[in-house]
Amino acid sequence: MSDQDTPDSTQNSTATSGNPDEALTGDRLQLVTFDLGEESFAVDIHAVREINRLIELTRVPNSPPEIVGVINLRGKIFPVVDLRHKFGFPETAHDEHTRIIVLEFGGRETGFIVDRVHEVLRIDRGVLDPTPEVMSSVDADFIEGIAKLEGRLLIVLDLERLFSVLNLTETDAAGEAA
Repeated sequence: MSDQDTPDSTQNSTATSGNPDEALTGDRLQLVTFDLGEESFAVDIHAVREINRLIELTRVPNSPPEIVGVINLRGKIFPVVDLRHKFGFPETAHDEHTRIIVLEFGGRETGFIVDRVHEVLRIDRGVLDPTPEVMSSVDADFIEGIAKLEGRLLIVLDLERLFSVLNLTETDAAGEAA
Protein backbone atom coordinates (compact mmCIF):
# COMPACT_ATOMS: atom_id res chain seq x y z
CA MET A 1 0.00 0.00 0.00
CA SER A 2 1.31 3.48 -0.81
CA ASP A 3 2.30 6.14 1.69
CA GLN A 4 -0.34 8.44 0.29
CA ASP A 5 -4.04 7.67 0.56
CA THR A 6 -7.07 9.21 -1.02
CA PRO A 7 -10.53 9.35 0.50
CA ASP A 8 -12.35 6.02 0.56
CA SER A 9 -14.86 7.06 -2.09
CA THR A 10 -16.16 9.94 -4.12
CA GLN A 11 -19.85 10.60 -3.78
CA ASN A 12 -22.27 13.24 -4.94
CA SER A 13 -24.78 14.52 -2.44
CA THR A 14 -28.39 14.32 -3.55
CA ALA A 15 -28.31 18.11 -3.42
CA THR A 16 -26.15 18.28 -6.58
CA SER A 17 -26.52 17.31 -10.19
CA GLY A 18 -23.15 15.55 -10.24
CA ASN A 19 -21.49 17.91 -12.71
CA PRO A 20 -17.89 18.38 -11.43
CA ASP A 21 -17.66 21.85 -13.00
CA GLU A 22 -20.43 23.04 -10.68
CA ALA A 23 -18.06 22.60 -7.72
CA LEU A 24 -16.24 25.67 -8.99
CA THR A 25 -19.28 27.92 -8.87
CA GLY A 26 -20.44 29.91 -5.86
CA ASP A 27 -23.49 27.64 -5.45
CA ARG A 28 -21.57 24.41 -4.83
CA LEU A 29 -19.03 23.25 -2.29
CA GLN A 30 -16.66 20.35 -2.82
CA LEU A 31 -15.59 18.93 0.54
CA VAL A 32 -13.34 16.24 1.98
CA THR A 33 -15.11 14.60 4.92
CA PHE A 34 -13.50 13.09 8.00
CA ASP A 35 -14.28 11.99 11.55
CA LEU A 36 -13.10 13.08 14.95
CA GLY A 37 -14.70 10.79 17.49
CA GLU A 38 -18.39 10.50 16.70
CA GLU A 39 -18.53 13.83 14.83
CA SER A 40 -18.30 14.29 11.06
CA PHE A 41 -16.33 17.23 9.69
CA ALA A 42 -15.41 18.62 6.29
CA VAL A 43 -12.92 21.00 4.69
CA ASP A 44 -12.87 22.58 1.25
CA ILE A 45 -11.16 20.18 -1.15
CA HIS A 46 -9.30 23.05 -2.81
CA ALA A 47 -7.24 23.48 0.37
CA VAL A 48 -6.36 19.75 0.61
CA ARG A 49 -2.91 18.98 -0.83
CA GLU A 50 -2.75 15.32 0.17
CA ILE A 51 -3.90 12.74 2.67
CA ASN A 52 -1.29 10.50 4.29
CA ARG A 53 -1.09 7.72 6.79
CA LEU A 54 0.20 8.85 10.17
CA ILE A 55 3.98 9.13 10.00
CA GLU A 56 6.63 9.85 12.61
CA LEU A 57 6.51 13.39 13.94
CA THR A 58 9.40 15.46 15.27
CA ARG A 59 8.40 17.27 18.44
CA VAL A 60 9.22 20.97 18.71
CA PRO A 61 10.02 22.25 22.23
CA ASN A 62 7.69 24.91 23.65
CA SER A 63 5.15 24.60 20.85
CA PRO A 64 1.43 24.98 21.68
CA PRO A 65 -0.13 21.74 22.99
CA GLU A 66 -2.30 21.19 19.89
CA ILE A 67 0.81 21.23 17.66
CA VAL A 68 2.16 17.73 18.11
CA GLY A 69 5.24 18.17 15.95
CA VAL A 70 6.51 18.77 12.45
CA ILE A 71 6.90 16.49 9.46
CA ASN A 72 9.08 16.55 6.38
CA LEU A 73 7.22 15.68 3.18
CA ARG A 74 9.18 15.95 -0.05
CA GLY A 75 11.58 18.47 1.44
CA LYS A 76 8.94 20.71 3.03
CA ILE A 77 8.79 20.94 6.79
CA PHE A 78 5.50 22.02 8.33
CA PRO A 79 3.59 21.70 11.61
CA VAL A 80 1.02 19.04 12.42
CA VAL A 81 -2.02 19.88 14.56
CA ASP A 82 -3.93 17.31 16.60
CA LEU A 83 -7.52 18.40 15.91
CA ARG A 84 -8.79 16.19 18.75
CA HIS A 85 -6.76 18.25 21.20
CA LYS A 86 -7.58 21.59 19.55
CA PHE A 87 -11.32 20.89 19.68
CA GLY A 88 -11.30 19.40 23.20
CA PHE A 89 -12.04 15.78 22.28
CA PRO A 90 -10.71 13.06 24.59
CA GLU A 91 -7.40 11.49 23.55
CA THR A 92 -7.50 8.09 21.88
CA ALA A 93 -4.85 5.81 20.47
CA HIS A 94 -4.12 6.21 16.77
CA ASP A 95 -5.00 3.24 14.58
CA GLU A 96 -4.79 2.11 10.95
CA HIS A 97 -7.49 4.63 9.97
CA THR A 98 -5.71 7.68 11.45
CA ARG A 99 -4.64 10.11 8.74
CA ILE A 100 -2.84 13.41 8.30
CA ILE A 101 -4.71 15.77 5.99
CA VAL A 102 -2.20 18.22 4.55
CA LEU A 103 -3.89 21.56 3.93
CA GLU A 104 -2.62 24.71 2.30
CA PHE A 105 -4.34 27.94 3.15
CA GLY A 106 -3.07 31.47 2.78
CA GLY A 107 0.25 30.18 1.46
CA ARG A 108 0.86 28.03 4.55
CA GLU A 109 0.89 24.25 4.76
CA THR A 110 -0.22 22.43 7.88
CA GLY A 111 -1.10 18.83 8.65
CA PHE A 112 -4.20 17.94 10.65
CA ILE A 113 -4.44 14.58 12.39
CA VAL A 114 -7.93 13.09 12.02
CA ASP A 115 -9.43 9.75 13.04
CA ARG A 116 -10.64 8.68 9.61
CA VAL A 117 -11.09 10.22 6.16
CA HIS A 118 -14.28 9.24 4.35
CA GLU A 119 -15.17 10.76 1.03
CA VAL A 120 -15.38 13.73 -1.27
CA LEU A 121 -18.82 15.32 -1.39
CA ARG A 122 -20.27 17.95 -3.68
CA ILE A 123 -23.05 19.80 -1.95
CA ASP A 124 -25.27 22.73 -2.72
CA ARG A 125 -24.25 25.73 -0.63
CA GLY A 126 -27.94 26.06 0.28
CA VAL A 127 -27.79 23.00 2.57
CA LEU A 128 -25.18 24.76 4.72
CA ASP A 129 -26.83 26.32 7.79
CA PRO A 130 -25.16 28.98 9.94
CA THR A 131 -23.40 27.81 13.06
CA PRO A 132 -25.72 27.56 16.08
CA GLU A 133 -24.88 30.01 18.85
CA VAL A 134 -24.15 27.20 21.31
CA MET A 135 -21.81 24.44 20.15
CA SER A 136 -20.67 21.81 22.62
CA SER A 137 -18.00 19.84 20.77
CA VAL A 138 -16.12 22.46 18.74
CA ASP A 139 -15.54 26.17 19.22
CA ALA A 140 -18.13 27.84 16.97
CA ASP A 141 -15.49 30.31 15.72
CA PHE A 142 -13.92 27.50 13.66
CA ILE A 143 -17.15 26.49 11.93
CA GLU A 144 -18.30 27.86 8.60
CA GLY A 145 -21.62 26.06 8.91
CA ILE A 146 -23.48 22.80 9.42
CA ALA A 147 -24.63 20.77 6.41
CA LYS A 148 -27.70 18.54 6.75
CA LEU A 149 -27.15 15.48 4.57
CA GLU A 150 -29.17 12.30 4.34
CA GLY A 151 -29.86 11.93 8.05
CA ARG A 152 -26.50 13.19 9.27
CA LEU A 153 -24.92 16.50 10.15
CA LEU A 154 -21.57 17.59 8.75
CA ILE A 155 -19.54 20.33 10.46
CA VAL A 156 -17.78 22.41 7.79
CA LEU A 157 -14.63 24.03 9.17
CA ASP A 158 -13.70 27.65 8.49
CA LEU A 159 -10.05 27.30 7.50
CA GLU A 160 -9.36 31.03 7.49
CA ARG A 161 -10.29 31.33 11.17
CA LEU A 162 -8.65 28.05 12.14
CA PHE A 163 -5.33 28.92 10.50
CA SER A 164 -5.32 32.44 11.96
CA VAL A 165 -6.05 31.22 15.52
CA LEU A 166 -3.33 28.57 15.34
CA ASN A 167 -0.72 31.31 14.71
CA LEU A 168 1.95 28.94 13.45
CA THR A 169 4.66 31.54 12.84
CA GLU A 170 6.95 30.59 15.77
CA THR A 171 6.47 26.86 15.21
CA ASP A 172 7.28 27.19 11.50
CA ALA A 173 10.57 28.87 12.30
CA ALA A 174 11.41 26.26 14.95
CA GLY A 175 10.41 23.46 12.57
CA GLU A 176 12.70 24.71 9.82
CA ALA A 177 15.58 24.71 12.29
CA ALA A 178 14.84 21.09 13.36
